[in-house]
Amino acid sequence: MQSQGNTFVSFRSVRKTYDGETLVVKDLNLDIQKGEFLTLLGPSGSGKTTCLMMLAGFEYPTEGEIWLDGQLLNRIPPHKRNIGMVFQNYALFPHLTVEENLEYPLKVRKMPVDERGKRIKRALGMVNMEKLGKRMPGQLSGGQQQRVALARALVFNPKLVLMDEPLGALDKQLREHMQLELKALHESLGLTFVYVTHDQSEALTMSDRVAVFDQGIIQQLDKVDSLYESPTNLFVANFIGDSNTVRGTVVNADGEYCNLQISDGTTVRARNVGRLNVGSKATGVIRPERLSIVNGNVSSENVINGESLGMIYFGDHVRLRCRLPDQGECIVKVPLGQDGAAHIQPGSRINLAFHEDHLRIFG
Repeated sequence: MQSQGNTFVSFRSVRKTYDGETLVVKDLNLDIQKGEFLTLLGPSGSGKTTCLMMLAGFEYPTEGEIWLDGQLLNRIPPHKRNIGMVFQNYALFPHLTVEENLEYPLKVRKMPVDERGKRIKRALGMVNMEKLGKRMPGQLSGGQQQRVALARALVFNPKLVLMDEPLGALDKQLREHMQLELKALHESLGLTFVYVTHDQSEALTMSDRVAVFDQGIIQQLDKVDSLYESPTNLFVANFIGDSNTVRGTVVNADGEYCNLQISDGTTVRARNVGRLNVGSKATGVIRPERLSIVNGNVSSENVINGESLGMIYFGDHVRLRCRLPDQGECIVKVPLGQDGAAHIQPGSRINLAFHEDHLRIFG
């Protein structure tokens, strides 16, 4: 099989079971483009890491095929796949210096000594670690160790770089800094990166596309903005970013839109993503920043009356907690300094307005 178009990695009808009964990965079909940064995102046990391990060669598929650059990988051992791998726990050799850690994969590939030196210097330069080559891993901070692990994955010019939760052990500030560094490194090298995480903000920050996994199935594969603004099912809508839910019954349906009636009799218009029929019980999802507070009597049809529960201060914005009729708690994100929000007292009645495109209805 030859690569089609720009497809570099291809999973074809891949299944994986460890016990012969439960499928950890169910009928996976996934094409990864050459040079893209693709993130596999999902909760623990969703199958994302298993997919990465099958691509790396540490696990084999029970059924189906995995292709890399036109080559069938199914029975090729890991060391012959020319894939760089970065783990969460760094997996550095503690008894070797930074340079010796980087030299190891070059020795395995029987590379000449002078070429090894050039490669090591170049790889350390990529991660801004040129001056620390003689140090032992135990003399480095967590962030520095992660940089060394990344340099080791890049030093032999791999076809593909795989990363399994590589920033999970770092503190928040360093993790966010490393996200930007990884993104910049990816753009400068033009390599194909496949990244596994359960952290949705990390996925949105770095990726070209994200595959959202749940129960061994890709729920949605999309660019990051589409994933956030246009989730195709309830799982993705709730897993990516913050969202509020509004439950009710569909009382009118026409094409892409429908009218949803909630328990107090209020009817609102929304985008009928789930293509539900009249009479169907439905759940609507809307982002906190898509709700706005309106004062007095309003003529717009898309207004729900609620009760304020108080404010939470977030620095650049405040979040108004409120309760809607017979619904769970709802959050409204209000930019700091916006008129009206700061004066709302707990227990007061408020009107929340929104555009029909931003309330998405699922079954």
